Amino acid sequence: MFVPLGASVAASYGMPNLPLVTVPHPIGGLEPKLVRAKAERIVDQVFMALTTDPMAPAAVRGPADEAVTAPDDLDAFQVWAMTEGWGDGLPVLPPTAERVARILGGAAADTLVAELQPRRGFATLRAIAINAALAGAGPEHLPVIVAAIRALADPAFNLKAVQTTTHPCTPLVIVNGPIARRLGVSGGANALGNGHRANAVIGRSVRLVCQNIGGAIPGQTDRATQGHPGKFTYCLAENEAESPWEPLHVERGFAREDSCVTVCGSEGPHNVNDHGSINAEGLVRAISGTLATTGSNNMYSGGEPLMLIGPEHAATIAGSGWSKADLKRAVWERAKVRLDRWGPETRARFVPIDPERFRDKPLDHEVHVSHRPEDLMVVVAGGPGKHSAVIPTFGHTKSVTVRVSESG
Repeated sequence: MFVPLGASVAASYGMPNLPLVTVPHPIGGLEPKLVRAKAERIVDQVFMALTTDPMAPAAVRGPADEAVTAPDDLDAFQVWAMTEGWGDGLPVLPPTAERVARILGGAAADTLVAELQPRRGFATLRAIAINAALAGAGPEHLPVIVAAIRALADPAFNLKAVQTTTHPCTPLVIVNGPIARRLGVSGGANALGNGHRANAVIGRSVRLVCQNIGGAIPGQTDRATQGHPGKFTYCLAENEAESPWEPLHVERGFAREDSCVTVCGSEGPHNVNDHGSINAEGLVRAISGTLATTGSNNMYSGGEPLMLIGPEHAATIAGSGWSKADLKRAVWERAKVRLDRWGPETRARFVPIDPERFRDKPLDHEVHVSHRPEDLMVVVAGGPGKHSAVIPTFGHTKSVTVRVSESG
């Protein structure tokens, strides 16, 4: 399953002909004796691989943003871009030298912003701008895109795992502060849907950078079993104007007047429909019930599941006198799953992954959706209507917030 990923990582270190030895999936979540049994079956193959002289290593990696000749016809360009592996399936715009220069706006094009996994690709300003041009972004969007790329490269985010897992996660970009208003990044009605150019092009630019520079090639290094539509674009702003609480970036230590980007390794949104509750206690039942499910990665791998609270629900919760911390605590206390709701094989797999929460526990033991209430994230977003959403994450990832540099 992961052979293409292994080959890609080996190539990124200049060893495209490195011998590979495969181990039957899964490896994670196994007791030591089972891991040892798998290792014993391949030890001879590993010995041969280590003692066989592979072909000469390839040249050291160079920049991936070299000039190429593409078709002038726009329809032909779509076919060409997909053949070259540049596209995502939706129409793209030609990243001509003129358009890329306009997006860069005089910035030092060779500036290295980050090295992105799993390919260890060089995300220079020029390379980022090329992908932004493909996505239809403008120069005004570049600082937010660059900030998101910086955040993705933070080791806490665990980009290699997010890019290569079979789980349907992808970076969700949350924009806070004045730049969200200035660019028109929507945090209101249909914020995660269609109709908002800034949301669409920022999120799509980030995804194309992940694919074209980071090397997350669908079906090859990107092993998502099904994926989700956020793998085209996944971006919104927090609806700070209608939030009764401090914005996400302020909660994380930044000033309210700072412009910030937060990235999360997220699934798609799961709707929370509650038109009846008139207080916080009632809404917590709906939110926690949607969040705590046996199929959620967060139940056994931790992480920071996100509660995307609609403004009307937020007003109801705050009207009960609750702070954001109160909401996190109450949801955490209710968002639990009994061990006997999982099958015995699944319970056994969870024990070595998270022994503190699963080892030697009775079947009526209840497992919280995260390790601590503080791990839950709360963002107010959306328009009119009594809906919220919960967004589980990959689990083995931490969301990262960075300040946007207006100079790119």
